[in-house]
Amino acid sequence: MTISEILEQAKALSPQERKELAKRLIDLLDEPAVPAGLPLAAPAEHWGENLLRLLEAIGTIEMLHPEIEDPVEWVKRIRQEQQQKRLGDWGGDE
Repeated sequence: MTISEILEQAKALSPQERKELAKRLIDLLDEPAVPAGLPLAAPAEHWGENLLRLLEAIGTIEMLHPEIEDPVEWVKRIRQEQQQKRLGDWGGDE
């Protein structure tokens, strides 16, 4: 909405309503400007609470090879299985 459109609407107001509008506009000058798209107030809850609720909604995940405790060995095993799955059995062990 442009300023001209707002002024046209203000002309349709009664004198008392115009005074109220002018007072409110002047009061707006004292308030800090909020850029468009930003929330006016902080969220009601902490972001960590949102994250926790999301993790609880997802539930537990099943790990591949939970018996392997060493992360390096675990990664080697996963990569080996992925490579074997990707390349398949070409009969190279004969």
